[in-house]
Amino acid sequence: MERVTLRIPKQQIEEVEQMVETGEFPNRSEAIRSAVREMLAEQDDSRDSNDKRDKRKWARV
Repeated sequence: MERVTLRIPKQQIEEVEQMVETGEFPNRSEAIRSAVREMLAEQDDSRDSNDKRDKRKWARV
């Protein structure tokens, strides 16, 4: 596994911490890994689809 350093808004980290505290994830790293896996799976699904609309919800602001 490789280490990645990133900056995340405080509010988002607090929300991730809440998910850890409630037992949804064992730690922040696993929560973030899960989010990345979900994003990659969504990207794969989007590529497999014949629908050309932008399905990358994670990329929208």
